[in-house]
Amino acid sequence: MATGDNPELRVGLVGYAFMGAAHSQAWRTVNRVYDLPARARMVAVCGRDAAKVSEAARRLGFQEAVTDWRELVARPDIDLIDICTPGDSHAEIAIAALAAGKHVLCEKPLALAEPEAAAMFAAADANRVVLVEAFPYMFQPQTLEIERLIASGAIGEVRTMFAAFGFTIADPGNIRLDARLGGGALLDAGCYPVSFARQVFRARPVRVTATARWTAGVDQTLAATLEYPGGGIAQISCSFATAVHRRAIIAGTTGVIDTDYHNHTDRIAAPSYRMKRSADWQAELETVAVASVNGFRAELDAFAEIVERNDRAAVQARRAASLDNAWTLAAILAAARR
Repeated sequence: MATGDNPELRVGLVGYAFMGAAHSQAWRTVNRVYDLPARARMVAVCGRDAAKVSEAARRLGFQEAVTDWRELVARPDIDLIDICTPGDSHAEIAIAALAAGKHVLCEKPLALAEPEAAAMFAAADANRVVLVEAFPYMFQPQTLEIERLIASGAIGEVRTMFAAFGFTIADPGNIRLDARLGGGALLDAGCYPVSFARQVFRARPVRVTATARWTAGVDQTLAATLEYPGGGIAQISCSFATAVHRRAIIAGTTGVIDTDYHNHTDRIAAPSYRMKRSADWQAELETVAVASVNGFRAELDAFAEIVERNDRAAVQARRAASLDNAWTLAAILAAARR
């Protein structure tokens, strides 16, 4: 456990594909942003194929490889479990890890429905450990700055918001197209604009409408309208059948914020967002430069900081957002199916 006497976070990783590999790289630099004493030690990685997970352990820098996640969560030499598996398995693995006294960082979406998410947080509370949903963009300095601007009234009262994220998946065998694994554009890509809308309006919607185009039982393209307490309206869209696009426009009574809400601003030559500070027709958008930061490192740094400082306010804020997101995603899918 990371404490002043033992400055390590001992990591167990479940899932070593793209997301697990990205998290592994970020764990090797954890906490350098915040200059905290904790550092990560890569203890073990888990995967079902013994040969493949052994190769992944060597490649990703883990000391050991195991083939059963139950063995991983039971180990006394691991402090936290990083879950990078398909969404259908998140709740089972997380609840077992939390019950074993491990902190858990879990890939988005945290759960497939709010009751699952609530059970996960109940397990965290019962065992006095931390559970955080992993959204790289949410821990970016750019996103935190935009949230502060909105909260301060810099663009007045937010009336409308549009947020989109889409790209192409051409391989019909891609697991993100498998309904049994929690696949579909909304749960994979749409959870980003849904979560961003929740951060802007600080609540779950009171009314949800949606439409979708379905392929093999999953939503390939989806659009939804979310109505919030106080009258705010957000429209979100997501797709597995378009060119890459990611954009959000937040319109208030006295200004506008236009952002690509990137996961990784370090992949952009000159990362920035645009802001209009007036309701006047002649007002121009100004470009606001932001820090160049890898989103995986930012989220892992923030997670380690929450654990190190036992930051209960941060835990409660992330919990509220995750529960609202889980409810909203399920409501959107239900509306689209109707």
